Amino acid sequence: MIAQTAAETLVTVPAAKPDPQAPEVSGLPNPLDEPASTGFVEAPLPAMTTGAASTQAPSSGFNDTLVPYAPSSLPGTRGEPDDMNKGAVYLVARLTDGGTQINDGLVWRVYSETPKEDGHLELVATAMGGDAEFRLDPGAYLINTAYGHAGVTNRLVVGRGVYSKAVVLNAGGVKLDAGLSADDPLPPEDLRFDIYGMDYNAEGERVLIVGGVKPDTIIRLGSGTYHVASRYGAVNAVVRADITVDPGKLTSVTLFHEAAEVTLKLVNDTGGEAIANTGWTVLTPGGDIVVEETGAFPNFVLAAGEYEVIARNNGVNYSRNFTVVSGENREVEVLARTQGTSN
Repeated sequence: MIAQTAAETLVTVPAAKPDPQAPEVSGLPNPLDEPASTGFVEAPLPAMTTGAASTQAPSSGFNDTLVPYAPSSLPGTRGEPDDMNKGAVYLVARLTDGGTQINDGLVWRVYSETPKEDGHLELVATAMGGDAEFRLDPGAYLINTAYGHAGVTNRLVVGRGVYSKAVVLNAGGVKLDAGLSADDPLPPEDLRFDIYGMDYNAEGERVLIVGGVKPDTIIRLGSGTYHVASRYGAVNAVVRADITVDPGKLTSVTLFHEAAEVTLKLVNDTGGEAIANTGWTVLTPGGDIVVEETGAFPNFVLAAGEYEVIARNNGVNYSRNFTVVSGENREVEVLARTQGTSN
């Protein structure tokens, strides 16, 4: 089950204007080398500068709305010999057409449109934060704008003039959580989420956009439909759902599990002490292995359903069947003197 609340406006936090002279970052991939939908690396700035750049082809262009801009100094007035031959480029980004300007969390990468000898594009300049200002030699450039896992690449031809452009990301955000019901939340430390695109790769698997997301973490994504897997524990308690991200909105999604925690014990008598050095195998009714462990008190989160457990100690196997009921955590005792007991 899934509960997707009405989306709320995604508000950005103002931040200081980025340094237009930020150093270039080496080792970034060509944004046009791979098909679209591979996503970006979600990481706190400044580590984000080492993440993957957008892999979409250049979009149809910038937003046509004029952006008020006066360069900090006019070309040819900064005392640099070649400065009079450069163009001044000022860039801002918005989540939606007509939306407010994003003031933090952006990564700007400017690539030369002409490939190098190795076939890759040259990274000319980078900036982080909100708006960005660049001094560029006349020519054609691909400008990649990344905001979390949302991004777009635009083409811009630069001369010796002054240019101000607005990039529309058409992006939103999602915040994920999970529980046994709306009134029974699960421990955040036991939950992780994986977000996939709707397309499949050559192996027939969905393309992972971001994995291991913690509950209540805001993930920035391009608008569209995504496939989410919620993992409770480390075994088989997994639920999946398709979600929708709306541009300019933050959507909260809660997925509901049917699962419980189970602790296994091998004992000589009911209620007795657990026997150490015991190997465990939990099986489905069809005989498929669910999980294996060694110890006196192995503890798992298991999806609701029927199971068989086999305990191995001193070369002897002991088994029983048991049932997991959603929300009912329990101990399952296996008697070392009896085989085939069920409950």
